[in-house]
Amino acid sequence: MKNGKKPTRRQQAAITEANLNPDNWLVFKVEPAAMHIVHRTTGKTQIIKS
Repeated sequence: MKNGKKPTRRQQAAITEANLNPDNWLVFKVEPAAMHIVHRTTGKTQIIKS
């Protein structure tokens, strides 16, 4: 599993807009056009484009 950090309030809003629960996801990489997140328990990664 990648080492993720707790999302900020703005990042939580972006995760919620992607129909995901921000309590279950951690942010491990932030780019200008995308945010890479990893699930807390399963380790599944996902990319949210902005």
